[in-house]
Amino acid sequence: MLKRLRIDPYLIALAATVGLAALLPARGTGAVITEIVTNAAIFLLFFLYGARLAPQAVLTGFAHWRLQGAILLTTFVVFPILGMGLQALIGGHLPAPLVTGLVFTCLLPSTVQSSIAFTSIARGNVPAALCAASASNLAGVILTPLLVGLVLHTQGGFNLKAFEDIALQLLLPFGLGQAARPLIGAFLGRHKVLTSYVDRGSILFVVYGAFSAGVVAGIWHQVDLAGLASVIGLDVALLAIVLVATTLASRAIGFNKADEIATVFCGSKKSMASGIPMANILFPAQSVGLVVLPLMLFHQIQLFACAFLAQRYGARAEVTEATLAKAVS
Repeated sequence: MLKRLRIDPYLIALAATVGLAALLPARGTGAVITEIVTNAAIFLLFFLYGARLAPQAVLTGFAHWRLQGAILLTTFVVFPILGMGLQALIGGHLPAPLVTGLVFTCLLPSTVQSSIAFTSIARGNVPAALCAASASNLAGVILTPLLVGLVLHTQGGFNLKAFEDIALQLLLPFGLGQAARPLIGAFLGRHKVLTSYVDRGSILFVVYGAFSAGVVAGIWHQVDLAGLASVIGLDVALLAIVLVATTLASRAIGFNKADEIATVFCGSKKSMASGIPMANILFPAQSVGLVVLPLMLFHQIQLFACAFLAQRYGARAEVTEATLAKAVS
């Protein structure tokens, strides 16, 4: 029924996780257990990413320096500029943690799994997307805390302890996965769904933990329906601006359709899997729930929007191939 209605069951799972956290938030010992399980899931997720990514793919992907540069520029320059513009525009009109959350969303790296998945559905340059999304996440380990310190001027910005914590949670498991690739890489290649389940499952854990902490801290008493609607509207505006910008820039540079697709999907995404763990490190615990709310809303909006775009791109590719085949015959 969900397939007939074109509703992604995972989006329902996300909404259900938020509802569970609202009704039964993790407290005390439960919160400690949730944190341990969440950290383990994130560790496993980035370990599997490392084990799946072939070193040859890294070299090939990085060789396309114009595409990689365009994606990194969008992720860590264009988005932060938009975030600073938002901060200047809406500062004082929304609760401070929500404004911080909107800016923080703009400072994060791209997603990995969904960027690659949507690029594949749209018949884009999948190897380049795989490389760009992975490079974005690795660069984000350093660049996101630096940008948080520069743009948000928080005490939780870049410092050695923050870098160490993020590196241990994200970079170390990725490196271990690369080392283990000769042993398990082939198995993971035959069971790609495993990484997808771990990816989605880890996000559900981190969403539950973050929302639980927010409920315990009383975040829903700090935001009203008008504030929530404003955040959703601003998230939609951010995504729309970047989608249009990456599309026009790709065509101006002269990218072919496959490279344009990779640039659009990798450049417009923001990673919740990386963002929420970083937020837990970079911001006070009592404000994290409200800070990550714009990110979680942005994540769901980007899934809906990019699913629609991927189908459009894919249909266009099918029409082009059918037209070419007819012309040849």
